[in-house]
Amino acid sequence: MQFTDYQTLLFDRRQRVLTITLNRPEKLNAVDALMHEELARVFVDASNDPDCDVVVLTGAGRAFSSGGDIDWMQSMIDHPALFEKTSREGKQIVFSLLDCEKPVIAKLNGHATGLGATIALFCDVIFAADSAKIGDPHVSVGFVAGDGGAVIWPQLIGYARAKEFLMTGDLMSATQAANIGLINHAVPPGELNDRVDQFADRLANGATNAIRWSKISANIGLKQLAHSIMDASLAYEAMSNVSADHQEAVNAFREKRQPVFGLKRN
Repeated sequence: MQFTDYQTLLFDRRQRVLTITLNRPEKLNAVDALMHEELARVFVDASNDPDCDVVVLTGAGRAFSSGGDIDWMQSMIDHPALFEKTSREGKQIVFSLLDCEKPVIAKLNGHATGLGATIALFCDVIFAADSAKIGDPHVSVGFVAGDGGAVIWPQLIGYARAKEFLMTGDLMSATQAANIGLINHAVPPGELNDRVDQFADRLANGATNAIRWSKISANIGLKQLAHSIMDASLAYEAMSNVSADHQEAVNAFREKRQPVFGLKRN
């Protein structure tokens, strides 16, 4: 299978391992409308690819992904109807990751925040450079964590911890994330590539069907949970998209200042 029609993602093959790289390094791999659209279909294409058994997802440059692109956020504020397409694609990203029979390994070369963290946490095994930070700061931009964060965080670290991080938007170090079970491994940056290659090769050389079907079996509960939560959480996110707090946060980001929330309630 060829992946030549993708514009924001890069692809590399090493034997039976396919590496997908988020490729907007000048924007810290922030997800814009085009990348979001491509992420909504890439895991289906990877699942159907006959030439790989394992998928590695990483970022170009010094970040995995900083989350949503600020200009994209403003366009959805200006044109709220765009959020319908975004919501549909958001569900496709999550469910295509859960439905992909092949193991998907997240290689966090740098920070993973917001949507970037959501995508990483829905992967099957997560390795991170110990210099990376992870968090879901949707609330920091006046946004509901509706793109999957409300689904996956409580399953990985429990409801009390998850709600603390989702309601504050605080970031944590990769080492802390590994210690509390949010990710699998935090390793020195210089060892990250080798550690991921070794693990990917172990899976690629394993009993393919047994590995795939074990993953799918483990994901059944997650899929049921995601189906029960995501429509509502995305609807709340759509409501927050047109809130005064969200516009204030976008303005503050562009003006390089701290947002002042609550000046006007919708």
